[in-house]
Amino acid sequence: MNFLICSTIWLLSVHLLRENMSCWGLRSADGTPDRPHSDPKYSWDTLQRQKRNWVWNQFFVLEEYTGTDPLYVGKLHSDVDKGDGNVRYVLTGSGASSIFTIDEKTGDIHATKRLDREEQGYYTLHAQAVDSKTNAPVEDESEFIVKVQDINDNEPKFLDGPYTAGVPEMSPLGTMVVQVTATDADDPTYGNSARVVYSIIHGQPYFSVEPKTGIIRTALPNMDRETRNQYVLIIQAKDMVGQMGGLSGTTSVTVTLTDVNDNPPRFSRKSYQYSVLESVAVPSVVAKLKAADADIDSNAEMDYHIIDGDAHGVFNITTDEDTQEGVIFLQRPLDYETKSSFSLKIEATNRNIDPQFLTFGPFSDTAAVKVIVEDVNEPPVFYPLIRKLMVSEAARVGTVIGMVSASDPDSSSSAIRYSIDRNTDLERFFNVDALTGVISTAKALDRELNSVHNLTILATENQDPSQVGRGIVLIRVMDINDNAPVFAIEYETLLCENAAPGQVIQTISAVDKDEPPSGHHFYFSLAFSASNNNNFTLRDNKDNTASVLTKHADFRRQEQSLYLLPVLIVDSGSPALSSTNTLSVRVCDCDVDGIPQACGTVAFSLPQGLSTGALLAILGCIITLLALMLLIMAMLRRRKAPLFLEDERDVRENIVRYDDEGGGEEDTEAFDMVALRNLNIIRDSKVQDISPETASVYPYSASAISRTSYKTLPDNIVFQEFIWDRLKVTEVDPSAPPYDSLQTYAFEGNGSVADSLSTLELPSSDSEQSYDYLSNWGPRFKKLADLYGNLEGSSISPSLSYHGELGPINI
Repeated sequence: MNFLICSTIWLLSVHLLRENMSCWGLRSADGTPDRPHSDPKYSWDTLQRQKRNWVWNQFFVLEEYTGTDPLYVGKLHSDVDKGDGNVRYVLTGSGASSIFTIDEKTGDIHATKRLDREEQGYYTLHAQAVDSKTNAPVEDESEFIVKVQDINDNEPKFLDGPYTAGVPEMSPLGTMVVQVTATDADDPTYGNSARVVYSIIHGQPYFSVEPKTGIIRTALPNMDRETRNQYVLIIQAKDMVGQMGGLSGTTSVTVTLTDVNDNPPRFSRKSYQYSVLESVAVPSVVAKLKAADADIDSNAEMDYHIIDGDAHGVFNITTDEDTQEGVIFLQRPLDYETKSSFSLKIEATNRNIDPQFLTFGPFSDTAAVKVIVEDVNEPPVFYPLIRKLMVSEAARVGTVIGMVSASDPDSSSSAIRYSIDRNTDLERFFNVDALTGVISTAKALDRELNSVHNLTILATENQDPSQVGRGIVLIRVMDINDNAPVFAIEYETLLCENAAPGQVIQTISAVDKDEPPSGHHFYFSLAFSASNNNNFTLRDNKDNTASVLTKHADFRRQEQSLYLLPVLIVDSGSPALSSTNTLSVRVCDCDVDGIPQACGTVAFSLPQGLSTGALLAILGCIITLLALMLLIMAMLRRRKAPLFLEDERDVRENIVRYDDEGGGEEDTEAFDMVALRNLNIIRDSKVQDISPETASVYPYSASAISRTSYKTLPDNIVFQEFIWDRLKVTEVDPSAPPYDSLQTYAFEGNGSVADSLSTLELPSSDSEQSYDYLSNWGPRFKKLADLYGNLEGSSISPSLSYHGELGPINI
């Protein structure tokens, strides 16, 4: 059983034209099948040795079919198929049903979609013949391939374009610039559809491209970047080996000429002139100049040098790395009066020279520079700028120390006045003569407080006071022996009770604020008052120290716990100074190793001759005295109790009504004024404290009142003294309430014309009683003066109680 695979006649024609390629299963003119494949699996001998029901091979389908009907691919047929409809053909695999369809009865295969080889080059399908009724296979399944045949439908593309490249300027002919590559998506194994050649469309005559490789090279020698630094090339790639009908693609190539050092630096002028003030500070910039260089980057870097001139060491030049300018700066101060102009010769040289371009000329250039110094009004200058002087610590006020001198450097030579910058001499120890510059002392000096004085002397021009020069004067104060030596530290000397005779208990040293040139040397000895001391002795060690030694043993704390030893210290100055310093020696109870355990006074112990009964008697006396003192304090506190008991917390106004009326002011029996006088027993010392305001209002002086009994004083004076005494008590009373309370009472006697005792209905009267004196008692009684100052002629005799900030006051 043979399986016949047939394709369309026009497809067969194409196959025959394309290198005599043929499909498997198609028969040639002599009836023998073609064998385009060398695979033994599909060889003719194999087909002869093994009989098969199916014979498969490749189908070929042209891509990009543009017809309206489905494209016929081929036909499947089985020997089992007798044409009676009992065999049905089934197609499966890649693209089956979606791209390729098969007629189940005839086995014709069609492509229903437009195929693109560049998307998928072939499809693998499976064919099988089955019984149309039972679907049982009547032939084994066979696999075959449908290959998409390529056509030239893709132009070459530069996947890496557009390109940028660089080549050094002045490169020789044929220097490689860059290589471009174009790719064609068509089948490179079939025909010339993917065979590309390159050509240059734009960029001649400067560059060329190799047709096969795409390498771009220079076509002209010595291209100059300074003339033109960039070129844009258009490169074309065409398939079909560049033949007519081939497809093409283009890309751009930007070629930049990179710089080389082929241009020397050149000054725009041969001479330059600059002006500078003579007052500019070192290292100020004097001038800037630049040599032009057509090159860029490192090829334009240059160095500047002063190669000649009459300004030796006055100026220097350096390169500004950012601008490549030559910067001339000052190295020494200028002086118009000394030299008013300078001439320099400046050279600019390329820093990076390429030997292959040395023939282009010397890579350096020179220019002449003239610097003119302009005169300015300069401040006075001190000669020398720093002067060192010395003065003795014992110098008297007005002692001349030295002299400073300054001069005006200008040609005008203005007169100068000297002064001291007081910020450097805050305590005004020195003066300077304004005309001569002589420095003298203005106050006594003390080397120990300040050994060196750093003064700034000002020199001011008379013609132009804004011109001020400054000089430094260092004054060193020379030492004299004006300080006595003292102990170096505050010594704490401890002496054990069991110390042995001749034992060193303390080593002392001394210090002296003075600084003699030969150093300190101190002499130690016991003061004259301790020269006959029986307990201690002092030994001078001749090395500015001394040792204190015991003279005997058996020191007893109970007998004496502290010894004061006066030590005389004398220095070696001229004249020698001395001081007496007291060394305290405490007797201690020490352990066996000599370490103090307890020092100072021994706790009190009973004398042996004092009995227990005597101690009890002393204790009883002490208790009795304490009880007596407590009793006296209680009595004094009771006497300080207020005369009128009031609730200090009650701040309300109280109205007190009386049902019993007296006989008025003429009735002396209704109320005894003597009782009021006896309520307050005023000490003489308090009476003497009457305020000056009260003494000026009333003709009774404090001294007179102190010698007069209250019984002989008028009633208003009694009330006044009582009020002042109460006020003084409340001023020192810590329990006085911090508020004011005013209580008013009416007191009437015989002959009163008032109808009522109520303070709310006080009628006016013809009484001659005056209360003007209340306004003279001070600010504490201002409220009372306002209330009762206008009640002249009234018959009411008020009784007042006033609670102030310092306590209650009863009137």
